[in-house]
This record gives sequence, structure tokens and C-alpha cells, in this order.
Amino acid sequence: MSTEGNIILFEDRYVDDMSPITLTRPAFAVTCAAWNLHEVAALAAPRVSHVVRKHLDPTAARRFPKSPAGAGPVLFVNASVAPDTRYADRLAELLADGAPFACTSGQRVTAALLPPDQEVPADLSPERVTPFLLDLDLPLHDEEPFETFDYPFHVVDALARLFPANIERRLAEGRYDEVREGVFAGEGVRIAETAVFHAEDGPIVLGENVRVLDFTYLYGPLYVGPNSRIIERSSVKEFTSIGHTCKIGGEVEASIIEPYTNKQHHGFLGHAYIGSWVNMGAGTSNSDLKNTYGKVRVELGDRKVDTGMQFLGCIMGDYSKTAINTSIFTGKIIGVGSMLYGYVGQNVPSFCNYARSFGQITECSLDQAIVTQGRMFARRGVEQTEEDIALLADVFERTRRERRISSEPPVL
Repeated sequence: MSTEGNIILFEDRYVDDMSPITLTRPAFAVTCAAWNLHEVAALAAPRVSHVVRKHLDPTAARRFPKSPAGAGPVLFVNASVAPDTRYADRLAELLADGAPFACTSGQRVTAALLPPDQEVPADLSPERVTPFLLDLDLPLHDEEPFETFDYPFHVVDALARLFPANIERRLAEGRYDEVREGVFAGEGVRIAETAVFHAEDGPIVLGENVRVLDFTYLYGPLYVGPNSRIIERSSVKEFTSIGHTCKIGGEVEASIIEPYTNKQHHGFLGHAYIGSWVNMGAGTSNSDLKNTYGKVRVELGDRKVDTGMQFLGCIMGDYSKTAINTSIFTGKIIGVGSMLYGYVGQNVPSFCNYARSFGQITECSLDQAIVTQGRMFARRGVEQTEEDIALLADVFERTRRERRISSEPPVL
């Protein structure tokens, strides 16, 4: 359902609480249950634009070109709103109705429809959008239930809730053939005869050119993005969302894996969020359940936050790598561009060599991160641009302080 109008996805001053997964991507580009919010917004309106943090402007402009403003109402939607495809129809209805409103969640404006004669300022920034919208004194629609992702673990927590509707919408919006009962495949999918599927509890959707190799076990609901490979003898279970161009092996359950990431070997990944361009060495596993069976608490900066979740694995930012047999404790958060070795029993800042088992935590150099990025891109036929390098440099500087003030600082 799409209607006339414009949607502007805006980041606000709380978006940094989603670090590290929003360090390298706009909040609306975070995947959950096979969709991101930009895709959901595009279902609701023909023109989608955005307001993001300055260091992400070039990346966002390249991946999500701004649609020129056109006729019809303008609807602002917080970029941290969960990518629930059921919101698409409601957003379209609000645009079609055209009545100005605002709705909030806690301290955040989640959505606001502008009056017909209200111009959109040209100099909006994440810091300025919320004051601009609140100053309009729009009628409040508190009944609009737009859930937001306020912390990184919220993305994992929402998987089971969002998956049923999202996977059905993925099927409705795509072109798939039902190759086995409950198993839907896009063009060019190849499935080994020995693969086993369990789709009684939800569909298994395989994007274009996915390869499912011998003796694999897939349990739905499950989504595998285009050009990805499920390695032989692997077990990929319910509520797992895999991006395009990934290689996935071992055991995976209830996790989000962004595009271009490899978890090719044995090892367990559960209730986790893994960014793009991550490589997990053979035997890497995360714990997603405390020995006490209690709720998981996570450290966010100098705060300890109760997630309310019994199952929570790791959160890992883009470009991070794990060595063979790396073991990641429950609810640990790993930043961007870090290298992990041995036992990971604490959060790891961005751009760190973490080898605490061997008595070392050191800073990864920016130069090495850039070289590694170029090599990874070349292996996948992706051109490394000046924008890619600049984003790494910006994130390196933005995270410098977290490496300096850690309670157990790295050797620099």
C-alpha cells in the first residue's frame, strides 16, 4: 500500500545510544526480521528522504538516495522506529488522511505529519528536528504505537515479535516459488538434495541465488538474503535474518546478520546482532543464557541496563573479527573494527585488539583498518571509495574516547 506524500526519516539526539550498530549506518538501515525501516517507509510512500548525522551523510546519500520533495503531505518518522512491516499500511493511512499530528514515546518524537502550509527547513540536523517538530504544537496522537529501538539489544528482543508479519510481507512483495512445503525460493536458488527443512512453525524464505549445501538443517521462520551461502552440515534456526552475500555455517539461532558477513565454520551464534563485513573464525561461539537463568544486564558506557531478556548473545559492530575458538560471554557488546582472541568477558571498544586471555588489549591502528577494509572489499568485488575510508576515519575519531576511559584501558 503506497499513497501520495513524502516521508522523512530522521535521526535524533538519542541515536548514539544504539552504538555500535549505528556508528556506521543510519538507524533506519538497521535490519530486524528481514527488513529495515527505509524499506518499510518505501512501502508507504513514493518519496523517502532522510536527516542523519553529518558523518553518515555521504554513506546515506549513496545507499539511500534522497527522493526529491513532491506533492502531498510530509510525514516525519523517527529513524529508530522498529521496521515492523505492519507500520507501512498505517503510515500510508496517515499520509492519505493528511491531518497534522505528532506522537511520542518517552522523550522521543516517533512520527509527525506537518500542516499543509508548513515548509521543511533546509538546515535540519538530528539535533534540530525534534525541537522543530515540538515547536509546531501539533495535536498529539498518543495512541499510535510506533515502537523504537532505544538500545542495541532491542533489535534482538524484537525479532520474535516482528518475524511472523515481516516474513509474510517479504513473500508478498517478492517473487518466490514454493519449492518444498513452506520453503520459498527466489530465482537461481540451489538446494542440495540432502538439505532438511522444518517449516511447520513458519516459512523459510531464500533470496535470489542462495545456495543451501549438503546436510544442512533449516528451521523457520527464517530469511536468507540474496547471494548468500549456507555451508554444509550447518543448522540455521528460527527467527534468524541473514543479509545478502553472507556465508553461514555452524549453528545459528534467533540472530541478525547484516550483509557481507562470514560465519563460515562451526560454532554457536544465538540471540545476537552481527554487523556487516564481520568474519567469525572457526569455533567462535557466544553464550546467550546466564548460568543462573536470570535476566541479562548489559553495560552501556558507565551504566548497567537490565534488558529484561533471558536470552541475549553478543552485539557486534561492522568490520570486527574473531580468531579461532573465540568465546564471547553473555550480553557483551563489541565495537567497530576490533579483533577478538580467546575469552571475551567484557565489552570491547571499537578498534581494539582484544586478547585479554593473553594479557593484552591494544588499539588497532586506523591505517590497518583501512588496508583490511580494502582487502575485504576486493575479495567481494566491491570498490573501496574515499567515502568508505572517510567513514572509518570518522568512526575511529568518534570512538577514541571510549578506548581512553575504559575501566581497564588498552595499552596505547
